[in-house]
Amino acid sequence: MNDFNYSRFVDIGQAVDDLTKKNYAKPIAGGTNLLDLMKYRVENPHYLLDVNRLPYREIVEASNGGLRLGAMVTNADTAYHSLVEKNYPLLSKAILSGASAQLRNAATNGGNLMQRTRCYYFYDTATPCNKREPGSGCSAFGGFNRIHAILGTSDTCIATHPSDMCVALAALDAEIVVQGGEGERRIPILEFHRLPGDTPQKDNHLKSNEIITFIDLPAETYNQNFAYIKVRDRPSYAFALVSVAAAMKLTDNRIENIRVALGGVSHKPWRLPQVEEKFVGKEANNENFEQLAEELLDGAQGFGDNDFKIKLAHKTIIRALNEARTL
Repeated sequence: MNDFNYSRFVDIGQAVDDLTKKNYAKPIAGGTNLLDLMKYRVENPHYLLDVNRLPYREIVEASNGGLRLGAMVTNADTAYHSLVEKNYPLLSKAILSGASAQLRNAATNGGNLMQRTRCYYFYDTATPCNKREPGSGCSAFGGFNRIHAILGTSDTCIATHPSDMCVALAALDAEIVVQGGEGERRIPILEFHRLPGDTPQKDNHLKSNEIITFIDLPAETYNQNFAYIKVRDRPSYAFALVSVAAAMKLTDNRIENIRVALGGVSHKPWRLPQVEEKFVGKEANNENFEQLAEELLDGAQGFGDNDFKIKLAHKTIIRALNEARTL
């Protein structure tokens, strides 16, 4: 690990100012991902800006009937919060399926959004990786790519986003509130993370001098018909091969609204609202769930070791929707 300077902040303006002025500075809260990256010398920041004492450590009801999650609230406190469990159980279930109890006690909501891929080659500085060193190549092509993406890939990168929480947030249409040098702005969760394209080193659309302050959940709760299914190699402390967050509103078994977000299959949580809209008004049955799964996975491509993910994702989507329907 390289030498670095450390500062602690209680004021968001000062933190943003330091982030703007200092070369290669990184905010740090729980540090459950950033410190690993520093140990592997994947990240080598010159400055660490401790944001734990910024005033974003609460979960409060919003005036529009939704819920506002502070960016510095831990994943554990979020998952077990009474209003999250009651109104957004999909989010609670997704968070509790990720990492371990110890990590959830330290990891923050803002940090979860900023997680970087767990691609083997990204962490191995002896191998080429376009996310780590743009233009160096992608070792996962032709390498061991069992955990890699099948949707939204590019010629430069087939890495996946590792978060469970973000998959549920995508299904719930959350908004990310950030503070930067130009003031506050809101980013819909579906626009926050990026596909790799020709800039795989960029995981999201956060500007270099912006800090996440809140996650806003809308008033629509989807707390009646929902499911989160995570398929992984072992029962705990493993990243998803495929995960599905499914949420529906039903009347007499007909779909009023439906949300399906996938994890473990793309560089960002994968959701296609234009596909979901086609099934509004249709009966919630296995035949329609099969068709929805096919359309969500249209264009999916395996790269050898991960070919199985296409069929696995198809079956997991159907299973999650049937579980949500019968809840």
